[in-house]
Amino acid sequence: MLPEAAIPPDYQPAGRLLQDRVILVTGASGGFGAAAAVECARRGAGVVLLGRNVKKLEKVYDAIEAEGGAQPAIYPVNLAGATWNDLSELIATIEREYGRLDGMVHAAAHFTVFSPLSDVAPRDWMEGLQVNLTAPYTLTRLALPLLAKSPDSSVVFLTDPSGHDNKAYRGAFGVAKYALEGMARSWALELEPYPQLRLNAYDPGPLRTFLRLKGYPGEDAQSVPVPETAIPGLMYLLGPDSRGQSGFRFGRSAT
Repeated sequence: MLPEAAIPPDYQPAGRLLQDRVILVTGASGGFGAAAAVECARRGAGVVLLGRNVKKLEKVYDAIEAEGGAQPAIYPVNLAGATWNDLSELIATIEREYGRLDGMVHAAAHFTVFSPLSDVAPRDWMEGLQVNLTAPYTLTRLALPLLAKSPDSSVVFLTDPSGHDNKAYRGAFGVAKYALEGMARSWALELEPYPQLRLNAYDPGPLRTFLRLKGYPGEDAQSVPVPETAIPGLMYLLGPDSRGQSGFRFGRSAT
């Protein structure tokens, strides 16, 4: 289990916190991923937008350009069906086009419904583990050589309460998040000889996203914070202010 930590109270990122860094954001076509990508660009980063919906990725692309950010790169891929070779080609493209990689935000998620494990369809189980666990592992594993070359790199795995204390009726999603945090902990310990590289999980709390709506259809969406409210915490983890902190589960406030 990941030890818990908290984003400093009232943390606000410096203006060009991520200047000249290259950040890969998965699930960048909407929700938290889209908000993360726009903010990374606003803070000076070159952003690689990964998602399966090209039109939605183009909207994020346009939003970044409208604010005068560095031209982002769009990389459409369906993580549910992506192979090791597909993702290897992505990392090779980043190395060829940018020559570096300083951060990864694993925001892509696959979710259908909370249910007993005995009711989870085999396809949903396989796709859920692929998107929520195997893809983050694979992308991080393939990118390690690039990340290790950076003087200050950060990998952030988006998580939720299931990752900390998975309970009944959380389905494949809950199992994947629980395993994801265990993976992050193991990797952080194994990579201690590389202090310039840190890996952490981030639970941004309930956010007004399509994924949230699927899990809690009766909830008043207007009572749930928008994704942008959780972005300062992500900037803390991606930027230099969190140097030396690896292998933790961060929430938006102290627990």
